[in-house]
Amino acid sequence: MVRRKGDAGMNQGRIGSFIMECRREKGMTQAQLAEKLHITDRAVSKWETGKSLPDSSIMLALCEVLGITADELLGGGRETGTMQPEISSAPGAPKSRFSGWAGKRWWGSVLFSGGLFAGVLTCFICDTVLSGRLTWSLVVAISAVYTWAVFFPLLALRKGGLTGSLASLSVFTIPYLYGLSRLLGIRTVFTVGAAMTLLSVLFLWLILIVFKRLGRTAAAVGTAFLLLAGLVFAVNAVLYVLGAAPSPDGWNLLSILLFLMAAAVSFTWKRGGEGK
Repeated sequence: MVRRKGDAGMNQGRIGSFIMECRREKGMTQAQLAEKLHITDRAVSKWETGKSLPDSSIMLALCEVLGITADELLGGGRETGTMQPEISSAPGAPKSRFSGWAGKRWWGSVLFSGGLFAGVLTCFICDTVLSGRLTWSLVVAISAVYTWAVFFPLLALRKGGLTGSLASLSVFTIPYLYGLSRLLGIRTVFTVGAAMTLLSVLFLWLILIVFKRLGRTAAAVGTAFLLLAGLVFAVNAVLYVLGAAPSPDGWNLLSILLFLMAAAVSFTWKRGGEGK
């Protein structure tokens, strides 16, 4: 599709009509589109009537919601003559970008698993030769298994890898801390570690939910800072109750105050496309 330089910038009416057409194809109202982009429906109305153009800071998000490319948006119409790469099983057929990416993830997962296994095996051999039995290498072994369980979903899965790793972190951390405390003979490794794990895992799940619902927006960042302030307060309180730390001092309160200030700034921050 050939366009003269400046055509996309001048033909606001055509771009607006194209946005309206794509929005209706998706079965969305102006208010629903605005909600997905975290802007006002008035801004969407201005786009569709040709009174203004989407701000550059929101253009990629708009294209993603409407299922179009930036070139199609700026051109005010769908491009023809382009084909998506297909995955072919015929000998010598070129592989798609997705299959190549999946292959890289697979090899990365294999190398990660093999590296951990080789490291544990080496420690077992050294420990047996030096001590005559397995001692410190057991700590290395359970740490390696825990590391594998947490990071393997993130490396192996293209979609849902982060959620899978967070689920593994939630399930395996407390058993790992229990086994570690037994091997080291230090009870506080489990008692204090389990309490910190529960608080941290809850915080991470809440952060994941916030960003999935609000996207990468100022509101999401502000909510994250609020949760972080709450986490700092809870951690200090629990450590004090368990006798693992002194009572919170001015530095702890200052960090909480800074997080609250950062949250306030984030909530009052407006994206450039909202007022247009």
